Amino acid sequence: MGKRLTQIATRTGDDGTTGLGDNTRVAKDSLRITAIGEVDELNSHLGLLLCEPLPAEVRELLVDVQHQLFNLGGELSIPGFELLKPEAVLQLDQALADHNAQLPRLAEFILPAGTRAAAQAHVCRTVARRAERAVVALGRAEAVREAPRHYLNRLSDLLFVLARVVNRMDGGDDVYWKSERLARAEGDSAD
Repeated sequence: MGKRLTQIATRTGDDGTTGLGDNTRVAKDSLRITAIGEVDELNSHLGLLLCEPLPAEVRELLVDVQHQLFNLGGELSIPGFELLKPEAVLQLDQALADHNAQLPRLAEFILPAGTRAAAQAHVCRTVARRAERAVVALGRAEAVREAPRHYLNRLSDLLFVLARVVNRMDGGDDVYWKSERLARAEGDSAD
């Protein structure tokens, strides 16, 4: 693992490059740095979500996700290194199954809305998808294990489900998209 930072302003990046965990330098706009940055942004948005009132089990899960995202970012910063374990993906699969089983089936699309915590979970979901796209792009250019891609894919799905869970915390519900199809179906059933 690379050295821990003791000096933040090193000025070594003034030339448009940055150091990876293996001490190589790459351009700050490289695919690898883009992927690392997207994962970092996702982790920051999760930190904002954690400032909101959340059920204890959701909070505990999201704190662990933040640690796993650090592992994922660390793995991306050291080409060929493995930090994100397959068990992390399995944990998301289990959490997804557990939380989704408690929710009613969706009959229509929902809007990224409701409580502030649910809306922030949706922001996290979209940033997770962007991070996943960045990891996919990196994987087309360089060798990347599949665990980071799988983790981000599952995490985005989980964040969608957690937004629904959080919206129901105090007796609330999802905010449904008012589609023309749904309006017609409701109108037809009223006749």
